[in-house]
Amino acid sequence: MIVLDTTVLVYALGRDHPLREPCRQLVVSVGQGQVRATTSVETIQEFCQVRSRRNTPAQAAADARDHALLLRPLLLPEEIDLVAGLSAFGTNGGRLGSFDAVLGASAARRGLPLASADRGFDLVPGLIRLDPASPSFLEDCLAHG
Repeated sequence: MIVLDTTVLVYALGRDHPLREPCRQLVVSVGQGQVRATTSVETIQEFCQVRSRRNTPAQAAADARDHALLLRPLLLPEEIDLVAGLSAFGTNGGRLGSFDAVLGASAARRGLPLASADRGFDLVPGLIRLDPASPSFLEDCLAHG
């Protein structure tokens, strides 16, 4: 099982970008049952907000619902994850936002790798980040998911 960050979801449905295809392939692999993946409620909310910048609110909400259903059951960060994430946020010099620090801590505590283009996740202790820019990204996701 792997955890998907907002960047993967945004690139998968976004416009032309070098990371679009690897992210799209991952989401398709999840849909085909080749990779087991999840994300958090907060990630779905963030994806919806970002998606609404270039789409109607109705389309953004529909895309967010589709991803929530695809990635269920969703990861539910607990108090211990919040504390660890805030600690990581407080010591990373602003290179990773508080939301992402909590998501990373949630994944790390469960021993789950996180697929993300955001290098800031490399600052979360114990977290394995699967980078869509890596030539072995899909293979890495298949191996973990």
